[in-house]
Amino acid sequence: MSRLELVRGWFAARSAPESLLVLAPRDVARDADFLAAAPAQVPVPTLRRLAATLEPGDNGAVGASLVEAVGRGQGRPKGLAHVELAVLPDRVSRHNAPSRAEAVRRSTAAAKRPGVEGMIVVVVDDPSHALAVANAVGRAMPLLTLKSKVSASARRRTALLIVDHAGNPIPCDAELGAIVAANRDAARLVDIPPTDLDPAALAREARAQLRGIRGVRITEIAGAALLRKGLRGLHAVGRCAKSEPRLLIATVAPRGARGPHVALVGKGLTYDTGGLHLKARGSMETMKGDMGGAAAVLGAFRVLARRAPCRITLVLCIAENAIGPTAYKPDDVLVMHSGKTVEINNTDAEGRLVLADGISYAVRVLGAEVVLDAATLTGAQMVATGLNHAAVVSNDADLEALFVECGRTSGDLVHPLPFVPEFYRQEFASPLADLRNSVKDRNNAQSSCAAQFIYEHIADTSARWLHVDLAGPSWRDQRGTGFGVALFSTAVRALTQRKR
Repeated sequence: MSRLELVRGWFAARSAPESLLVLAPRDVARDADFLAAAPAQVPVPTLRRLAATLEPGDNGAVGASLVEAVGRGQGRPKGLAHVELAVLPDRVSRHNAPSRAEAVRRSTAAAKRPGVEGMIVVVVDDPSHALAVANAVGRAMPLLTLKSKVSASARRRTALLIVDHAGNPIPCDAELGAIVAANRDAARLVDIPPTDLDPAALAREARAQLRGIRGVRITEIAGAALLRKGLRGLHAVGRCAKSEPRLLIATVAPRGARGPHVALVGKGLTYDTGGLHLKARGSMETMKGDMGGAAAVLGAFRVLARRAPCRITLVLCIAENAIGPTAYKPDDVLVMHSGKTVEINNTDAEGRLVLADGISYAVRVLGAEVVLDAATLTGAQMVATGLNHAAVVSNDADLEALFVECGRTSGDLVHPLPFVPEFYRQEFASPLADLRNSVKDRNNAQSSCAAQFIYEHIADTSARWLHVDLAGPSWRDQRGTGFGVALFSTAVRALTQRKR
């Protein structure tokens, strides 16, 4: 519910916020040189005392203090009432983001920040860290609440100021603000209850977010029309849900823009029961978040489309994997958009079916040369790369390296998994069809294998392809994170600026 506003300087003397949260590396916090330009209301001695007593540990620590209520009247309080300091680790390991984005997120979420108005000041080592830090702060402040009694503090406006070690403000351009806003909206979509965000509602949300962006054209293929277009995998997964499955396609093609045609393809399972291979209790909860990939690429497309560097197409594969008399069944054989036949041996391996159709359509019909897909695809991703790093699998080493680099820049960390078709293709062998949809041996690199299944449907093309499995990072502390918006928007910009 908080409105986050990026600002260019400290508050004016007569308009102090009620609360102040300062985040800084430990040594910088103890020196406190960055506070030289702070208004007189900022209690520098108090912040110094907090800095002297706090140890950041691995992921930051927060301390708080009340401020003497000087000059307060009987009406609305004037001046600072509460300050908090978060000390961050001075150094991080090489596979972490140098911006300390995760420590910023955790510390911001742990802070109390009472009151209607608040300000957050983050000290960074380098101006390039501004995006990751701002996104981390926004990620710690979820937009959606359905509580019947919402306190005034939950409706507050929070100002965010990013400064260097000397206290100089770091400029934040419009695109940085747009990424933070899109990330928060992506997290909000993941948080919406599944009955409120069925396939039709997710498509409406996508249209609403893209409305008014010049040059964006949107089409939608739903229900039986999917069959006529050869999208039988997507249709099968969602055909027995009350709301029809659909493929939503949005394209922006700026005049004179150079570079490849890039497709952003997202898995949009608004709920996943597991189908006839019904998930057990404890495994079905949180499956409203199975559209985290679609939310991520929608947010990235929304950012990129306003200043598109090349032709970009958004492809959202939207369905609800429900159960009922018309549900697709184990032993069914589907003829996919690629023309490959798939024998179903696991109805809970549905995400790869919808994505396989989506990327095939993007390449074969829409003409995309670079296909980037995002999905909450496998629980095995969390075993392989954990809760903070998404997994990437790609047929292109340059794309893989680009995404790793952009993950460190944006704070949306990724780590590569093997791409070895000759090792993994055999896992999908079927006596009847070209493929089965689930692996024979679950101990053989499940996440890489799941990605391999998707790739099989464009393996006969020249498309450059990269897959992001963000099952772990898309969901933290029982809330959506919007993970991937910053990653994809940063990577697509970088991709168009590089010569291959």
